[in-house]
Amino acid sequence: MSARIYSPAKTAMQSGKAKTGGWVLEFEPEMQRTIDPLMGYTTSGDMKSQIRLFFDTREEAVAYAEKNGIAYRLMEPKKTSRAKVAYSDNFRFDRIVPWTH
Repeated sequence: MSARIYSPAKTAMQSGKAKTGGWVLEFEPEMQRTIDPLMGYTTSGDMKSQIRLFFDTREEAVAYAEKNGIAYRLMEPKKTSRAKVAYSDNFRFDRIVPWTH
């Protein structure tokens, strides 16, 4: 029984940074998922795959795992870099790519 601790990234449907500040402890799958032959659903008999514990800080998540004897893998979040772009840059006279329709 091992778990991974990570800070979730924003989803593709988000423009802001909602639900990205916390940390999640999630158990690694212990058995492979199978496809139900009748309905085609993906199923698993692994009940721990349904558990997701949310924490405010990384230290709280690590302390919980160590207190309960859970082997864990800590995944550090990657820093995002966003380019500062102005709308007026679309109409600069010295653009590298010409503006056409």
